[in-house]
Amino acid sequence: MRKFLPVLALLLLPAPATAQQIHTAQPSAQQLQEAPVLLVDIRQPHEWVETGVLPNALLMPFDDPESFLAALRPHLQPGQPVALICRTGNRTGRAAQIIAAELDVPVVDVAGGMFRLMGAGYRPERPTSAQGCTIC
Repeated sequence: MRKFLPVLALLLLPAPATAQQIHTAQPSAQQLQEAPVLLVDIRQPHEWVETGVLPNALLMPFDDPESFLAALRPHLQPGQPVALICRTGNRTGRAAQIIAAELDVPVVDVAGGMFRLMGAGYRPERPTSAQGCTIC
């Protein structure tokens, strides 16, 4: 429980109306699954099949920012942070900036992405297709 508290505290910070509402964190897979966040996996469908997914993640590729934001809005809960994950953590920075600029929610950029989680021993579920994709 102790290792979960710093991440939970970070995720529950009030959301300022600036780019400061983007936080970079390195939570474990367990913390991501237990935290009160909307976890969004922004990788491409073939990456979900190749690498696997976190069971509670919303599968939503980040291709077109406008379509992405339109698909994300219905899933948002007031005050609930959005945590973004990709393969290595490169794409989430851009997506976090766009979400922070357009939506009034705190955003967590999961540093290192799925590769970091897998390097720490996490073995994600491997879907057989892009089933569950929100905007595919």
